[in-house]
Amino acid sequence: MHLTAGRTRTALAIAATALAVAATLTALLALPGPAGAAAGTPPAAGTKPADPKPASPPPRYVALGDSYTSAPFVGAPAGAPVGCDRSLNNYPHLVASAIGASLLDVSCQGATTADVSSPQPVSDGVNPPQFDALRTTTTLVTIGIGGNDIGFADIVTTCASLTPGGTPCRDHYTAGGVDQLAARIAATAPKIAAVLAGVHARSPSARVLLVGYPAILPATGPGCYPLQPFTPGDAAYLRGTELRLDSMLAEQAKSAGADYVDSYPSTFGHDVCQPPRLRWIEGVVPTMPAAPVHPNALGERALAGAVLATLDRGGS
Repeated sequence: MHLTAGRTRTALAIAATALAVAATLTALLALPGPAGAAAGTPPAAGTKPADPKPASPPPRYVALGDSYTSAPFVGAPAGAPVGCDRSLNNYPHLVASAIGASLLDVSCQGATTADVSSPQPVSDGVNPPQFDALRTTTTLVTIGIGGNDIGFADIVTTCASLTPGGTPCRDHYTAGGVDQLAARIAATAPKIAAVLAGVHARSPSARVLLVGYPAILPATGPGCYPLQPFTPGDAAYLRGTELRLDSMLAEQAKSAGADYVDSYPSTFGHDVCQPPRLRWIEGVVPTMPAAPVHPNALGERALAGAVLATLDRGGS
């Protein structure tokens, strides 16, 4: 049967309207209903939408530690006293930014385990006991401490050699048949345990991370004399000493129910012997803003990455 042109246009308009209505109904039925309702089922009459879930408060993060945490000269100063040499680019600030935490960074260059519980004199005043920053409401604590307890600065100065031969560093610290650095590390272990116990007592709900020290010398080989003034013969002794320190920290973290942040392997290939563009730990004479034999901005970023990776793995 043949339709007139007017009837054809009317029929097409009706068909288009029907399709639009069908599409609208399909879209409405696809909207989710209340919890437990079948897909596409309209909400029951009188049902109130679920209240939005309240936002969780930001993590309350406290950072404790020495200069590997405070990061002298790496960025703009952060907080008082200025003599603590805290940087806005240190790993606590980077971690806090990444997880949206409120941060109280009380790390301080030169700090030992004693300075966590006692005031620490610095060039422009006193850094209060680092424990004072902890609260029962603190939810995250990182701690980077122990290197100054074994005499880090003294080791660097003593082990720097004017000549490439022999093992002057090892000879000095093992004179008399006793490895003085190994003994210092053993003596520091109970002090680390006391710091961790003090953190848990003051912030019982906090997740606690003990941060180890990054790779200062290459993982293998004789070092890079004269680029760095440690003889090839002493490289293995110095490397072994740092590994012993990190191993002790890992053991203490495990014993205290804290998480250990192993930054050593994540910094392989970025030690003091690398060219500046690859170097994350500056040498005796820094080529980037940092204290001697300390992480630069890239090193602090690597430490932050190691902390974040540990957080992502869940608690111990």
